[in-house]
Amino acid sequence: MDKGITAAAPDSAAGSAGNTADAAAPARLPAAGHSGESRKVIYAAIAANLGIAAAKFAVAAFTGSAAMVAEAIHSTVDTGNEFLLLVGERRSGRPADRRHPFGYGKSVYFWALIVALSVFSLGGGLSIYHGIDALRAPPPLTDPFWNYAVLGVAALFEGYSWNVSRKALNRVRRPGTSLWQAVRSSRDASVFTVFIEDCAALLGIAIAAAGIALGQLFDNPYLDPIASILIGLVLVGAAFALARETGGLLVGEGIDREQLASLHALFDREPALDSVATLRTMQLGPDDVLLAASVQFRRGMPIDQVEAAIARLEQAIAAAHPAIRHVYFEASALRSLLHPAQHER
Repeated sequence: MDKGITAAAPDSAAGSAGNTADAAAPARLPAAGHSGESRKVIYAAIAANLGIAAAKFAVAAFTGSAAMVAEAIHSTVDTGNEFLLLVGERRSGRPADRRHPFGYGKSVYFWALIVALSVFSLGGGLSIYHGIDALRAPPPLTDPFWNYAVLGVAALFEGYSWNVSRKALNRVRRPGTSLWQAVRSSRDASVFTVFIEDCAALLGIAIAAAGIALGQLFDNPYLDPIASILIGLVLVGAAFALARETGGLLVGEGIDREQLASLHALFDREPALDSVATLRTMQLGPDDVLLAASVQFRRGMPIDQVEAAIARLEQAIAAAHPAIRHVYFEASALRSLLHPAQHER
């Protein structure tokens, strides 16, 4: 775990104390093992979407269904998106270096944001465009058997992928909360991106099947292109949901309220502290959090007792919040510990 004390002013004694604390810092904790779970979810999604996309395109070419074209576009975009998530997963695992001293954990958030843009522009945009274009000259109604067959198989594969991502979310879901709340609180962009995509895919399959069935029932060729437009709107909604979640993480979202309250309780139990001003956190990756603690140590404490208190806090943080791998103490009152007379004047 990284650790440091930063003084509020460039006092030489305070700087010396800060260096002493850094020298005593234990080694950085290893990353939590989220990558294997995330990649399992991604591989399941790739396997589901790759074959489905080819089958949908083949049936769309055979039947001329606009809804099937929209679904084929959707599955193709999803397949490409999963490969982008793999790029993000691979880059996020790179070790820290001089240019990126806190590592590359946010890479997965960047690539998940690219996925959101892809879903919006390629998935939603093309589906809506194709649906509007088909409304001008809707294709004649044909035997829908193959459409239903491919949609049924697609639902099975998408359901499998959805279930894999659901199980991954359930492992971090708090009791009594919904899956959507688990998505909002999840910091693993790969998992919640696949989950949202699969939810949109299953809803899109239902819309496509309904559009084809209603078109046959009412002998109305316009309902199929309308289904394509609705599928596009679903994808646009999914893209906005993804952009909101990944964008917040990319620009420095902190831990949730419950975890922050737990941190405050942990600091309040430390007898060496007079007060805790602020605890600020930032998500650096799915299992990598930075904590900056602005605290007030008891006046007149020797520096060795300050270091002992910091060591106790580090151990307690590591036990209760293993994702917090960097801890920095903003000790604005450090000068009062070393020069209490000056502080009192």
